[in-house]
Amino acid sequence: MPTRILVAMTDDDFDKLYDDASQQRLAALGEVRRAEISDGHAVVPSDVASTHDVLITSWSTQPFEPSILTGHRLKLAVHSAGSVRTLFPAESLRSGLRISQGGADAMAVAVAEMAVTLTLAQLRNLHKHDRVLQRTRDWAKGGFGVLGESIAAQRVGIVSLSRVGQHFARMIRGLGASNIAAYDPYATTESAERAGVRLTELDELFATSDIVSIHTPATPETTRLIQARHFALMRDGGIIINTARAEVTDEQALLAEVTTGRLRVGLDVFATEPLPRDSAFFGRENALLTPHVAGGTTQARFAQGAHVVDEIQGFLHNETLRSEVTRENYHRLG
Repeated sequence: MPTRILVAMTDDDFDKLYDDASQQRLAALGEVRRAEISDGHAVVPSDVASTHDVLITSWSTQPFEPSILTGHRLKLAVHSAGSVRTLFPAESLRSGLRISQGGADAMAVAVAEMAVTLTLAQLRNLHKHDRVLQRTRDWAKGGFGVLGESIAAQRVGIVSLSRVGQHFARMIRGLGASNIAAYDPYATTESAERAGVRLTELDELFATSDIVSIHTPATPETTRLIQARHFALMRDGGIIINTARAEVTDEQALLAEVTTGRLRVGLDVFATEPLPRDSAFFGRENALLTPHVAGGTTQARFAQGAHVVDEIQGFLHNETLRSEVTRENYHRLG
């Protein structure tokens, strides 16, 4: 009996995630079927566990009851996007069903790139120069002669040596940063050394860093991990970068620091998304804002699809899954 694979996503998602090569590779792995679309979302049928071997999901998959995953045939579910939490609660990890967070590894590089971009833009005042120069077309008012700062001279703090955190560390080291600290209660001295950083406590990280880049996943353990007292520890003019999740910070406390102008921020994530039109973050000279697009590059999307196909192929050949979600790591994943 051929392997039956259900792709539960819209055509638009599928084409953005799977290039021609990945689509051909996927088709070669078995009988690929597409889920029905309703109101712009792919619907996972209630009999999926008895009719298919593999389920592929994405952002456009309609939420479903975990109970439909219980059956004699379905053995693997691979999520093409980031967090599996929106579709697969912890109880989905029943005996016999394996779940892979297929898109997270692929997006990690893109998210780290955005964190670096926001960091450099703040250091070099790019958004300020552009905003004023575009508005006034005046060379002097646009900031001619205003000096920026070099990343090599900064003390950089990283909250979490997650996949993204490790890529961010690698990238800024390549730009010349050498004074890099990290807070991660799960990291070992050896893993920190491999990343080229030193481990420290959270309070010390904020007190001794010019730039803090946040890369921790949102979990019950990390909710509001970073509070007003941590922001208060930073020097005036310090930079906060968040391309992870707003839930890990006290957003109102951060907004207070931004409102006074004491700290600069580069934010891709917010407690309420889309960001309300009346948000106090808007209109701040010291705030550089992007609409939750850190993971969105063409290359990252296609890498996500390729990674999903790799996971399925490895599963069918009894190989180790590279991004498997387990009972042990579920609550630490984004």
